[in-house]
Amino acid sequence: MHACCAPSAPRPAGDTRSAPATKASSAAGSTPDGLVRLDGGTFRMGSADADVNRADGEGPVREVTLSPFWIGRHTVTNAEFAEFVEATGYRTGAEQFGWSYVFAAFLPSHLRRGAQRPDAAPWWCRVDGAYWAAPEGDGSNVDERMDHPVVHVDHGDAAAYCAWAGLRLPTEAEWEYAARGGLEGKRYPWGDELTPDGDHRCNIWQGKFPVRNTADDGYRGTAPAESFEPNGFGLYCVAGNVWEWCADWWTTEHPASGVRDPQGPDGGEMRVMRGGSYLCHHSYCNRYRVAARTNNDPSSCSGNIGFRCAKDA
Repeated sequence: MHACCAPSAPRPAGDTRSAPATKASSAAGSTPDGLVRLDGGTFRMGSADADVNRADGEGPVREVTLSPFWIGRHTVTNAEFAEFVEATGYRTGAEQFGWSYVFAAFLPSHLRRGAQRPDAAPWWCRVDGAYWAAPEGDGSNVDERMDHPVVHVDHGDAAAYCAWAGLRLPTEAEWEYAARGGLEGKRYPWGDELTPDGDHRCNIWQGKFPVRNTADDGYRGTAPAESFEPNGFGLYCVAGNVWEWCADWWTTEHPASGVRDPQGPDGGEMRVMRGGSYLCHHSYCNRYRVAARTNNDPSSCSGNIGFRCAKDA
């Protein structure tokens, strides 16, 4: 487990969620709301950077060819997820099972005291009643964060929203191609420097983790989904802010160059997440680089995991 990632927390049996009815779609041939059309093509996926954790399976660098597709300009927001819930009555995994992980510094002292904390990551607290609309548990809300990414959503929640919207989760290859914004072999969506000319380009941890966040980039928690400058394809926050679920099952064994539209393994135990989050920092987790990747149990959720949608073109 990585410091910036919530611990895997597979839920017990008894998940009763079902796919909600699809909402009325736009007219055939119209531009999907909030999505950008990308032409696809061949790009170099992965990284051979010297400072990456080899266990993450970023390499080898390989040529991948993608068909045209659409992808979300930004992650799904609280406002968009609220529309889905209002239309369908959908209940997320966190609601069904009664709790989710919250970063300890965001909690009042009475909730921090006595909270169950994973031994390997004591900065995370299990909080009863924490879910997407009450991200810090009872008494919290998203009224002032409707334009922020929805969080506390597991992989099934993300897939359910996408199905309702007539969309799907992006594959890992689509996500990386889109995040690169047309740049070849760069570390970040904007180039190789993290803060060119001293400007912050993403929402990550500033300071000493986990005790002090200076918030020099403007945010201690999530930022609005359309913060900072978009990349060359017009996508926002593909580095930092929240981890994003992808469709693929996790693997570190990648096909050789020349593959077209890779989908990942047919099954597995963990799902891919991309992009890093507001808790990432170079001292322990530089997974906000464009090729960086991690994984989590698909039934896990926390206050720094969200998603964006995609669609076949």
